[in-house]
Amino acid sequence: MNELSPIRTDEAVETGPRRRRSRFVWLVLLLALAAAGAWGYRTYLPDGFTFGPKQAAKPETSRRGARRAAGGEGPQAVGVATVAAGDMPVVLTGLGTVTPLATVTVRSQVSGYLTEIGFREGQHVKKGDFLAQIDVRPYEALLAQYQGQLQRDQALLQNARLDLARYQTLNRQDSISKQNVDTQAATVKQYEGIVASDQAQIDQQRLNIQYGRITSPVEGRVGLRQIDQGNYVTAASTGIVVVTQLQPISVLFTLPEDVLARVMDRLRAGATLPVRIFDRSDTAEIAVGTLDTVDNQIDVTTGTVRLRALFPNKDERLFPNQFVNAKLLVNTVTNAPIVPAAAVLRGTPGTFVYLLGPDNKVSVRPITTGETDGSRTVVTSGLATGDRVVVDGTDRLRDGAEVRVTGEGEPRAPAAEPAAAPSPRAEAEPTPAAPPEGERPRRRRPQTP
Repeated sequence: MNELSPIRTDEAVETGPRRRRSRFVWLVLLLALAAAGAWGYRTYLPDGFTFGPKQAAKPETSRRGARRAAGGEGPQAVGVATVAAGDMPVVLTGLGTVTPLATVTVRSQVSGYLTEIGFREGQHVKKGDFLAQIDVRPYEALLAQYQGQLQRDQALLQNARLDLARYQTLNRQDSISKQNVDTQAATVKQYEGIVASDQAQIDQQRLNIQYGRITSPVEGRVGLRQIDQGNYVTAASTGIVVVTQLQPISVLFTLPEDVLARVMDRLRAGATLPVRIFDRSDTAEIAVGTLDTVDNQIDVTTGTVRLRALFPNKDERLFPNQFVNAKLLVNTVTNAPIVPAAAVLRGTPGTFVYLLGPDNKVSVRPITTGETDGSRTVVTSGLATGDRVVVDGTDRLRDGAEVRVTGEGEPRAPAAEPAAAPSPRAEAEPTPAAPPEGERPRRRRPQTP
């Protein structure tokens, strides 16, 4: 036991230095591998995870790119328009409804059975055209009866007049009292009244017979039939058909009370104001007419006034109760500076535009506007004919900003610089061939001078 103890002690002493040497060797190997990996990454992966040598930087192609590379944004691209003199129509727009000048519901003035219908639904009729027939035989019978009564009463009247003449003669001879003469004179008056009443009844029955033939009261278009033939018609209560006048036709539209004075001034001057009618979507023009009249009062609930315009409507494009948009031409402003409506801005300075100067810099120019039609605006002060204003790209502009006009004065790209002459060493060195597809390129080892 004691002999073996020194041998174990020596082995333990020799194992410590060996372990330290092996750890040092592994550490050196790891450092060498790390250095080789770093060298390979810098050599073969300079631009991310793409194999191959670094590519040459592309030359700058424009001044704007150079400015942005240096950290600036460059001038903003804008669209401009030139202020031009022109005519601007003053148009007032209002909502309207097509209203016929006459709409008549045809009813019978006598009661009776409907024996005949003389129209076709949707037919265009003239005033006095036959529409329907009512059975008038009962009225003809009453007419004959009243005519008989009239003949009887006329005979009685004639006899009473003869008696009155005799009584007057006897009274002059003092053969009869004056009372008998007065009584007979009253009898004559009574028969005269009866005869007049009989004549009135006869005229009434003749009129009823005429009412049995129903005709159109106006010229227009008949609608759908409201009763069929063979039905009993009650006087003044049963509708037969509706006749609507379509030519000419009117449009009732409203305008704000603020513009009423301008319209009335033009009417008092004797001007004929044209009115154009557009459909519900306000895109297609339907008809052109003239202003006829203005209502005599303003609606206090809406603050508007009603106007009526007349249209020939030969093509019948305007239909009763149709919803339309009316545009009234009140006046025309001539030879006025006009700018696109997109150029007019409103903010702290009031109403203004961005005026483009000769140095491609914009400035805020306050203006006063006049009439507008939605796409163009009249400028009454602040601009002159020939000025250029910004119409597109105004959201990021400021006073004094430099701009680039789109399509006008577009800066060209700078000319490409000539390539540098190759060095003699580069000419001597052969150009390396491209590596085969799928093979990793190898870095050439520089030659030692």
